Amino acid sequence: MIDDRDNRSIATLVSDLVQQLSTLVQTEGRLLRSELNESAHKVGNGAMEVAAGALLLLAALIVLLQALIVGLANLGLGVGWASLLVGVLVAAIGAMLVKRGSTNMSPSELAPNRTAHQLRKDADLAQEQAR
Repeated sequence: MIDDRDNRSIATLVSDLVQQLSTLVQTEGRLLRSELNESAHKVGNGAMEVAAGALLLLAALIVLLQALIVGLANLGLGVGWASLLVGVLVAAIGAMLVKRGSTNMSPSELAPNRTAHQLRKDADLAQEQAR
């Protein structure tokens, strides 16, 4: 036979468990929101880098076309070759920015890894406590 003291203890334990689970869910929710916010900032920064890279590639195309025209006109190493060198440099910088921005927007960079890891740890801990 179970006395009232044991029933109160079980009721208290169940109440504490519910309260702790509620706190855990709220904490995990805050972590998820924080990670998603961080991912959104990465997407924004990546998009700005892609746009900057695209603008630099456009400028590089203009400079390279100018270099080709001047180079063909002069058929020598004058101003045209200097323009060609500048165009190649701008194209390289633009390509680097586009690549970096694209990398920052990849799904692996945006996944809430810390939250998933913490949820796995919490589930493991809950399983241990249930034993």
